[in-house]
Amino acid sequence: MKPHGRPKGRANASPPLETPLLRSPRQDRGGIGYIGAMSVILQTAGLLILSNVFMTFAWYAHLKNLNDKPWYIAALISWGIALFEYLLQVPANRIGYTALSLGQLKILQEIITLSLFVPFALFYMQQPLKLDYLWAGLCLLGAVYFMFRNG
Repeated sequence: MKPHGRPKGRANASPPLETPLLRSPRQDRGGIGYIGAMSVILQTAGLLILSNVFMTFAWYAHLKNLNDKPWYIAALISWGIALFEYLLQVPANRIGYTALSLGQLKILQEIITLSLFVPFALFYMQQPLKLDYLWAGLCLLGAVYFMFRNG
């Protein structure tokens, strides 16, 4: 097999991945190639970002906006918001699972969640900036390393 060519005898085979970062069990069963994997990851990340905006508001905005209402009113409104989260999250995970492992999908979602939660907490909920956000982010970077490394 040539470095960037197709294996002999397999006319429809995808070229090998150029980086171990994007290799997953899902790709090894048919392969979608480097460009295809990047497109899938970008689509997945975009949908997960939008999904997490809805999720963050569904989970926490009622603490600021509906604190004077009974809990069941807040729960019903939160469920309504969460519906939009799921309408984005389910397709995101289905698309992402074509190029990423389940663990990689979960870590991607957690990185996005923390990346959105910190500005939400600071600007919308007006919480103080804490060094703990940095430590949590560094822990997630470690998780990214372990989930996306080759091995």
